[in-house]
Amino acid sequence: MKVENCIDIGKQVFMETYAQFPIALTGGQGCRVTDDQGKSYLDLVAGIAVNALGYGDKKLSEALKAVIDTGLLHCSNLYWNNIAVSAAAKLLALSGMDRVFFCNSGTEANEAAIKLARKAGRQKDPLRTDIISMNHSFHGRTCGSLSATAQAKYQTSFLPLLPGFSYAPYNDLAGVRAKVTDRTCAIMVEPIQGEGGVVPATEEFLKGLRALCDEKDLLLIFDEVQCGMGRTGYPFAWQSYGVRPDVMSLAKALGGGVPIGALVATGAAAKVLAPGDHAATFGGNFLAAAAAEVVLDRLAQGELLEQVRKTSARLEKALLSLKDQYPAIVEVRGRGLLMGMEMTVPVRPLVAACMEKGMLIVNAGPNVLRFVPPLVITEEQIDEAVAILTEVLAQADLK
Repeated sequence: MKVENCIDIGKQVFMETYAQFPIALTGGQGCRVTDDQGKSYLDLVAGIAVNALGYGDKKLSEALKAVIDTGLLHCSNLYWNNIAVSAAAKLLALSGMDRVFFCNSGTEANEAAIKLARKAGRQKDPLRTDIISMNHSFHGRTCGSLSATAQAKYQTSFLPLLPGFSYAPYNDLAGVRAKVTDRTCAIMVEPIQGEGGVVPATEEFLKGLRALCDEKDLLLIFDEVQCGMGRTGYPFAWQSYGVRPDVMSLAKALGGGVPIGALVATGAAAKVLAPGDHAATFGGNFLAAAAAEVVLDRLAQGELLEQVRKTSARLEKALLSLKDQYPAIVEVRGRGLLMGMEMTVPVRPLVAACMEKGMLIVNAGPNVLRFVPPLVITEEQIDEAVAILTEVLAQADLK
């Protein structure tokens, strides 16, 4: 189907939940994707932090083909699945945590985290069901995860939300403490806020939350759906801070492009859920688990993480240099290959201009450019991306 037909028909058959750009992608290799007109793009979006290994990764392709060749893509969780068990063991070895529940997305992982936290709270006191999350957070779009998402623009059309959620200022420990009551069972936080504008937590804040949860006997939940799985140069973002949560949600890069989510827990939290408490029909199916194994193996080997540290340092240095040249750049922030550039102007025209020049990039809110390339991006490709962005900024006359 040609791109014109694809777009025209797509507008008729899909519900209008996305504001898509007028290109249809048909292939990819490494850190580049191509559209059906044959145009190539350097990809700094990676499916929004999903395609960690880029495109055409040989081991990922081989693992998926091997599963397809068995004829058994899915067996449900009524039966044991050796690939899911292996993936779980590798995830726990990498994280040092105790048990995992596989689902299909970050939203589902956060739904599971909310249920786990509430059951754990009720085991201590039937009234301990309240959860504190952070202003400008994003945890998903289902009713439960949306209730934890403290951004009115996502919530307003879907009120009333689930009760029992309150919102505290991010990077403000005193503000969080003020929200804690006898009904609180957990604190939920992104170590790096993604959709909220690429805002990293301070080490002091996360360490303070850990101490507060220990003091008040609360669960500390880290949402690492976007910032986890190697993006900070560590397997998990919490490892870059030295602050381990009780519960962690994962998805996006975990499957390298195949849908999978995970809830990981340690200590007493790992033993809260029992048969019948929660489930996911497709969770941990053969295909998704095989993809997760490949990603986990690559992270465990360490070479990819070292590459992330090198390329992210090069990217940050280049973006800071641009900030010195362009007053329209307010701030450069983030960790690893999850970087944001806040502007004084709306960035969607810049996104479109980059696309025209052969580079895909995405925003995080109206005024922040977000850089989330595949983790396999090279230093040369970082330089190429910065050159394109520099040209776009110059042509936008933002000096």
